[in-house]
Amino acid sequence: MQCPACGYPEMEERTENETLSYGGQSVTIQNLRGEFCPSCGEGVWDTESNRRLDEAQTALIRSVRSEMSANIKRIRKLLKLTQAKLAENFGLGPLALSRYERGKTPPPILLVKVLQLLEKHPNLFEELRQMDHRAMPTRAPTRADVAVYRNRATV
Repeated sequence: MQCPACGYPEMEERTENETLSYGGQSVTIQNLRGEFCPSCGEGVWDTESNRRLDEAQTALIRSVRSEMSANIKRIRKLLKLTQAKLAENFGLGPLALSRYERGKTPPPILLVKVLQLLEKHPNLFEELRQMDHRAMPTRAPTRADVAVYRNRATV
């Protein structure tokens, strides 16, 4: 087989281990077979190895999302809040938190970080709750917004 990356005429068969990482977790898949280029190092897994890698990747993503979902729910309960109340205080839509807790949608990383901070310092939640998120813009300002603001500022 010719190398698909550099065109080297002959690939070498080898067995290798591959480590996949995602969301702070890692898994190593042993004894994967494929053909590798001695010139550039590019590799092509055989069908069985590719299937095993795909299954491991799917399981790793599912595991990370499940752990993240459980952590969100645990922290919410620690704060003694319903999904609706926590979502309201973070300016989220009514179904967003439910999707995050069920692992249907990955949560924004900033939400995860703030919840982890609140887990360590739950007293900060009251300060967060008092912040009026409705006064903050929900999108980046457009040129028209800036023109309106400029006109108001000079009047």
